[in-house]
Amino acid sequence: MNIAFLADPLASFKIYKDSTFAMMREAARRGHTLYAFEQGDMALEGGRVVANVAEITLTGDPDNWYHAGPVQARALESFDAVLQRKDPPFDMEYIYGTYLLELAERQGARVFNKPAAIRNHNEKLSIAQFAEFTAPTLVTSDPRRLRAFHAEHGDVILKPLDGMGGMGIFRVKDDGINLGAIIETLTDHGRRTIMAQRYIPEISKGDKRVLLIGGQVVPYALARIPQAGEVRGNLAAGGTGVAQPLTAREREIGESLAPELAARGLLLVGCDVIGDYLTEVNVTSPTCFQEIMQQTGCDVAAIFIDALERAVA
Repeated sequence: MNIAFLADPLASFKIYKDSTFAMMREAARRGHTLYAFEQGDMALEGGRVVANVAEITLTGDPDNWYHAGPVQARALESFDAVLQRKDPPFDMEYIYGTYLLELAERQGARVFNKPAAIRNHNEKLSIAQFAEFTAPTLVTSDPRRLRAFHAEHGDVILKPLDGMGGMGIFRVKDDGINLGAIIETLTDHGRRTIMAQRYIPEISKGDKRVLLIGGQVVPYALARIPQAGEVRGNLAAGGTGVAQPLTAREREIGESLAPELAARGLLLVGCDVIGDYLTEVNVTSPTCFQEIMQQTGCDVAAIFIDALERAVA
């Protein structure tokens, strides 16, 4: 296959842990041809969605890990698969990118995850579609409702709907210290919608990343355990990643969501689970492939490329 990766600049990759690199390495091992481009390389030109792409070859040298060939303009439908691996922020430029990718699909491109499905699944708010697995949750911009939610539950988490890597997440305990200031800041004085959730004490055991690939559940999760004094397990916020077999509850959640999300065009999903509760549904560029592989031997990248090959067969 000819596989085009829409990603952030390759020079920014930390290949010892990057999941996109793991995908590339496994695809190359199988003899597939790799190409790479960035979001700004796409254009709608002459009625076709094209991108300035470069064929890339993996060198095996960790300090200079790829060689890029000449840049060429190609229509996206000329590839067997286009993998959307652009990291957030999920801003308007990201959304414009999904529009272009959706147009490319109409012209014959095979894009994974489907751009419309990415756009339609806010990674925080999508949990509301699976309410049987969620802790008490409120989504609003109304400070009065947020205060009432805190009064009811006593210990809550407040977070923006467009955050990533643990940014903007606050815990407010039953003493309510700084509740007003946090609400004002996150909602921009009632002008921005945010999420409040009842605090889940099991965060101390980790925010578990459960991967769904091609409608199936990867048998290991990565528990991202907060450092001392933190409520955020995100690796970007200093959490420690520990791979663990799925619990019965994590498998239940994964097996319930996997076929439904796959049917919506989401080949790869990262569900975040704390204790017994689903807290996020990550669809933009889910990670943790390498940490799971390094600690358990479960080759997540191979599972993913297997699923990709089936999807384009």
